[in-house]
Amino acid sequence: MSWARCLDATLGPPRPGDYRAAPEDFFVDEALDFAPEGHGEHLWLRIEKREQTTLDVVRALARLCGVTPREVGYSGMKDRFAITRQWLSVHLPGRDAPEALEERLAALGTRVLERGRHPRKLKRGVHRSNRFTLRLTGEAAAADDVAARWQALCAGGVPNYFGPQRFGAGGRNLARARALLARGWRKRDDRQGMLLSSARSFLFNELLSARLQADCWATPLAGDTLMLDGTQSVFAVEQVDAELERRAAELDVHPTGPLWGTEDGAADAATPAQRFEAQLARDYPVLCAGIEQAGAKTGRRALRLRLGTPALAPLDDGGVRLEFSLPRGSFATAVLRELMDHPDFAPLPAV
Repeated sequence: MSWARCLDATLGPPRPGDYRAAPEDFFVDEALDFAPEGHGEHLWLRIEKREQTTLDVVRALARLCGVTPREVGYSGMKDRFAITRQWLSVHLPGRDAPEALEERLAALGTRVLERGRHPRKLKRGVHRSNRFTLRLTGEAAAADDVAARWQALCAGGVPNYFGPQRFGAGGRNLARARALLARGWRKRDDRQGMLLSSARSFLFNELLSARLQADCWATPLAGDTLMLDGTQSVFAVEQVDAELERRAAELDVHPTGPLWGTEDGAADAATPAQRFEAQLARDYPVLCAGIEQAGAKTGRRALRLRLGTPALAPLDDGGVRLEFSLPRGSFATAVLRELMDHPDFAPLPAV
């Protein structure tokens, strides 16, 4: 199974390309809405890492500071084959950082850019956005329509798919999730909730693809739950009027899809929006029922995302440089798959 793209109908499928020829081709800078207060039990470090996962740095920092990895906080997981910047925190009550901590981290490939004290641990998912600077090469970058594709995404938004990393290599996480949910989800079998998340992400992508194919992914339907752009605020609409259509066209509000949970099982299918969601339960009864039985709380995710301060510039080597910001939880690969034939978005195995 593969998921629909938004530009194929007007510009055709994109051409092959590359965006990770070197770590320097993929740069990510995490942005918070606040800064360390300058005092407290937690040492906060803004770091730059290269060819390391976030958890690699967490483990190294814990070892150097003589604490457990659970005492190191971070907001988001960042790519390995890339250069990325983010904040980490480490709990050091009543003591200073170890001597030469920055030099020892640098020897492991991690630069400390800023540091400060704060009263609280850095928690998951508190960053505002990620700023990406990517180098796209290959046929996709040289194509005559690359600028037109980019402008269409800037003007109309991007399908907010979960990226392929959510499903594991070859979709293995999804296959494991189906098996686990079929026999009954237990915390001890999925301690980090990775498999449960994989199943919920798959269902969301399926609904988004269905609405793309029906040409209603970016326009409100009766019965939709809409999300205000740039926030997590949602509101339900019984009917769609001209004002809502105008706001959607201006990217001020976005239709949402469910992160399947306990409130979805008995969902009414009386409205056009609800019928899309009810179809998921008919198509994937094992996943939907298993998620409900696991007790996952229903959430909402925007079907569309706006590119923040986007820019495209040609490079001397024939490639193009892309710059844009995405809200937390959104994937740069969702943007790239509209510009290039993305190999990591290969069809997933049937579930």
